[in-house]
Amino acid sequence: MATLYAQVERMLTARDNLVRMRSRIDVSAPPPEDLPRRRDWVAREVLAHIVEVLPYWLGEIERVVAGRIEPVPFGRTPADLVRMLTVDRDRTLPIPELYARLDNSLERILRRLMELDERQAARRGLHKQRGEMTVRQIVDVMLAAHIEEHCQQLAAALDAEIAIKA
Repeated sequence: MATLYAQVERMLTARDNLVRMRSRIDVSAPPPEDLPRRRDWVAREVLAHIVEVLPYWLGEIERVVAGRIEPVPFGRTPADLVRMLTVDRDRTLPIPELYARLDNSLERILRRLMELDERQAARRGLHKQRGEMTVRQIVDVMLAAHIEEHCQQLAAALDAEIAIKA
């Protein structure tokens, strides 16, 4: 069994949940004109963030795996400007484009995670807020749990939109 099999399975389940929500996202309202910095995100913004998160955290995992001296500095905080600007930019992309990016990123990430061995999964990184974390913990928290939480946020945003229309 692959070292990170459980995390990969969780991410596949989250992807399936995102696929099930697609028809609801397709008919959801476009994002408001104001940027999503001081308000709750609408569905399309949550989806844009999920799509942005995937390649970002794969890059950070690769940084830790390749690092010469442990723990390897990695990560960002929620206030990261590039994170916010990427969501600002991508929140208005067509839904088919966001899902295509999701599929491409997930395929690449899941393939790479299945390649990691126990030694690589045990490599240590140092996050500014969370402290020392192994690659296994980074995958657990920053990818699997993060996507799962955003699936719940996305469902809540879609439900809130329906409640407003009612």
